[in-house]
Amino acid sequence: MSYRKCLTAEAEIGMRNYLCDTDGTGGHLKTLPEDFIVKEISDPPRAKENGDFTIAEITSRNWETNRLVRIMARTLGISKERIGFAGTKDKRAVTTQLMSFQGNPDLEKIDLKDVSVSGAYRGARKIQIGDLIGNSFEVTVRDYAVTDEEASRIISENASIIRKTGGFPNYFGVQRFGAVRPVTHLVGERIVRGDFEGAVRTYLSYTVPEEDEELRDMRKQLSGCTGWKDILPLIPENMAYEKMMAGVLSSDPGNWTGAIEVLPNNLQMMFVHAYQSYLFNETLSRRMDAGIPLNAPVEGDTVIPADSSGIPQHENPITATSRNLDLVARQVRAGRAFISLQLFGSDSTFRDGEMGEIERKVIEENGLRAEDFNIPELSRCSSKGNWREILCPLRDLGTEVSGGTYRLKFSLPKGNYATCLLREFMKSEMRDYRSEAVFLVLDMRRVFSVGAG
Repeated sequence: MSYRKCLTAEAEIGMRNYLCDTDGTGGHLKTLPEDFIVKEISDPPRAKENGDFTIAEITSRNWETNRLVRIMARTLGISKERIGFAGTKDKRAVTTQLMSFQGNPDLEKIDLKDVSVSGAYRGARKIQIGDLIGNSFEVTVRDYAVTDEEASRIISENASIIRKTGGFPNYFGVQRFGAVRPVTHLVGERIVRGDFEGAVRTYLSYTVPEEDEELRDMRKQLSGCTGWKDILPLIPENMAYEKMMAGVLSSDPGNWTGAIEVLPNNLQMMFVHAYQSYLFNETLSRRMDAGIPLNAPVEGDTVIPADSSGIPQHENPITATSRNLDLVARQVRAGRAFISLQLFGSDSTFRDGEMGEIERKVIEENGLRAEDFNIPELSRCSSKGNWREILCPLRDLGTEVSGGTYRLKFSLPKGNYATCLLREFMKSEMRDYRSEAVFLVLDMRRVFSVGAG
C-alpha cells in the first residue's frame, strides 16, 4: 500500500506519512477552547464510606493540568502529591476528568476561573497516571479551505479508508513534544546521553519564534547563565518551572540533576518518554515507507493481546512466526490483539524479521544503546521500554458539516492523540492548528542529528 507523504513540519518529528491519500480540508483547530472538548472514559474507584480519598469530577477550560493541580493544592493547603489524575490534557480545550484528593479536603474552596468541581464522593483508592480506559472527543474545525460540499466528500472518503483499515497511524502527536515550544524530547535526548547540564540549559533557554517575546528575551538571559541568584528574581511567575530550576541552582550551583528533580514527577518522566516517542514515530514511518501493512502482522512482529475492555496487555507480548501467523492475524482483525513497535528502552532487544532490522537501523543511526535509558542519577527518567500499537482504533465516529465549520465526534483508547486523527482529514500546516502544542514551524533537522546533545 502506498501512503501520502507529509510535507509539513510534522515530518521532522517522525510523522512522515498519512494513511489517507486524499487532499485535506485545511482549516484551524482550537481557535476557541470550546472547539476541543475532551471527556475521560474511566473505571472510577468504587465508593467507600470514610475512604482514604475524595474523588471528584473536574471540568476546566484552558488550563494546563500540572498548573491546575498546583493551584488547587495551594488553594486547599495540601501537597500537590496528594492530588491524583489519570492523564494530562491539552490546555486549549474544555476537559472533564476524575481526580483524587487524599483525605477529605474542602473542595468548595476551589473557586478558580473556568474550573468546576462536581460529583464528589469518598473512594477506596487514588487515581494515578494511566488509570483510565480512553477519552471521548468533540472537535470543531474552522476556516477550512474548501467548500462544505468538498469537505463532506473528503471527510466521507477518509472515514471510509480509516474504517476499512481498522484505525489510523498511531503516531505520538506534537503535544507529546511540548506546548508552544517543542522542547520536551530535546531535554530527554540530553538526559539519555548523560548531559544533565545540557538538559537543564535546553529546558531553560530553548525558544522558538512563536513564543511570547517577553519569554524569548528571558530565555536569552538564561542562556549560558551562571549568576543564578541574580537572575532568579527576574524570572516571571508564568515561567514557574524555570523559576523552580533556577531556585535550586541559586542555592546549589552545578546541581543539574537537582534542578530536574524539582520538577513534577510526571514531567520528569515525560522527558525521556518524549524522546522515545520521536524514535517510535520514525520507526512507524519507516514501516509505512517499506510497504509493510499496519493492520496485518508479518513474521517477526510483536502482537499485544487486549483485555475485555480492549486495553492492550503489554506484559504479554506474542511474536508472530510462520507457525502462528494465521492465528494472530485473525486476532488482529477481530480487534482482540494489536501489532506493536518498541518504545526503545534499557530492556529492549531487537527482533528478527524486516521490522527488527528497521528498528535496529533507527537506533544505530541515533547512536544509542539500550543501557543509555538506565539513568541512575535520575531514577524517574529511566525507562525499561515498552510497546505501542501501530494502529489506533476509532469508535463512534460522527461528523457534521455546516456553514464553514465541521465537527467530529469520536472516542479513542487511552494514550492516543486526537490530533493524529484530525491530521488525516485536514493535512494542514501545523501553524494552522492554532493549538499551543502545535506551533512547530522550525527546522528540526539540527536538533535531531546524531551529534545533538
